[in-house]
Amino acid sequence: MKKILISIIAVLTFMFGFSQNDTLIVDQVVARVGDRIILQSDIEAQYSQMLAHGQNGHDLKCQILEDLLFQKLLLNQADIDSVYATDDEVEQELDARLQIFIQQMGGVTKLENYFHKSIYEIKEDLKKILKDQIRAQKMEQKLTKDIKITPSEVSDYYNSLPKDSLPIVDATVEVEQIVIKPKITKEQEQQIIDRLNKMREQVLSGKMKFQTLAILYSDDPGSASKGGELGYMSRAELVPEFAAVAFSLKPGQVSKVVKTKYGYHIIQLIDRKGDRVNVRHILIVPKPTPQEIQAAKRRADSIYNLIINDSLTFEQAAMRFSDDEQTRNSGGLLYDPMTGSSKLKLSDLPPTIKFDIQNLKPGQISKPIKTIDETGQVVFKIYKIKSRTEAHVANLEQDYQLIMQMALQHKKQQFLDNWVKQQLKTTYVHIDPMYMTCKFRNKAWKNYNQPED
Repeated sequence: MKKILISIIAVLTFMFGFSQNDTLIVDQVVARVGDRIILQSDIEAQYSQMLAHGQNGHDLKCQILEDLLFQKLLLNQADIDSVYATDDEVEQELDARLQIFIQQMGGVTKLENYFHKSIYEIKEDLKKILKDQIRAQKMEQKLTKDIKITPSEVSDYYNSLPKDSLPIVDATVEVEQIVIKPKITKEQEQQIIDRLNKMREQVLSGKMKFQTLAILYSDDPGSASKGGELGYMSRAELVPEFAAVAFSLKPGQVSKVVKTKYGYHIIQLIDRKGDRVNVRHILIVPKPTPQEIQAAKRRADSIYNLIINDSLTFEQAAMRFSDDEQTRNSGGLLYDPMTGSSKLKLSDLPPTIKFDIQNLKPGQISKPIKTIDETGQVVFKIYKIKSRTEAHVANLEQDYQLIMQMALQHKKQQFLDNWVKQQLKTTYVHIDPMYMTCKFRNKAWKNYNQPED
């Protein structure tokens, strides 16, 4: 299926990047589809981004142009079928993609400095582009939503593929875990709350500055040295409990104590710009006593013994005893949050997990392992390997779902190719002669190319 969504990073770079070196760019219309135009800058933006990501080849610009021609044709149909993108859809997609760019640039401030524009100006510049992209995507989904594929078609598709074109499937593993955390006593929790409340009172009374207390006492190594300041962040970048309080504060206001999975916080709002806040916080992380750490180890050992003595299955033990809320209800099974699959690429696993499970075979269970979780806390983990697959050439027996998706995608592409041919019979298309040497995948683009008015 065509990748019709233009890279936000590429668009940003082309829209603003050339102002950094004062290079003069001469733009021109290189194609028309109906009333819609494609500029040379549209192609150059994506071309630069693809080169930056290691793609090359003399026909890259031709591929980009064909994708843009297809997008414009979809937009024409979207006008006819009244397929629109709502403001909420645009905002959500824009925020999600900008977050990726912000992470790559190292923060909102660096992004703004690089382009000499505020984050809000950048968003406004991109909204029209993104709205068209979403509309085109929705139109494509509408055209192909009823296309299904049968097992025999999957088999026929697989058998039609040259053996040297079959993809290599990475080594994968299915991992189950039981997580046992040392207990934090009520007395310890109350001591932390009292300590933070005392700090809050010092700030409110003017005896101490929030920044000073953060430098002296916060357990957040990333922000403590900066007086607890986090920089401008959206709700999606903050854990829910923290975000709910941070976005409810007024400038200068200090929150009551907030509990998150990282520990206990007090928060002070510095500033708010639209859907982003800049706050300071002081984090106090509960520290279990050596006695509680030992107690957690004993609990983990007992659970391990129950499992290997067949008193409980691993999955039953995970649901009954694991302290990890994300995996407990699935019997301890880990899932890839991006794909929803339980088959995790071995290369993508965190180094600690990869090391801990490296010698386990399917069905084997590890002894309790003392480790550090994502919040920096000491925990004990018991692992079970549900399945392993080595890197291999894709085949129907092991990779039916993957091949089915490939076959379905191929069938949809065939449908869309035929749809393009039909649409071009009644749609004005003009491609600049400079691109007429392109070997487009769908030859219909050249067959229906018309002279410019």
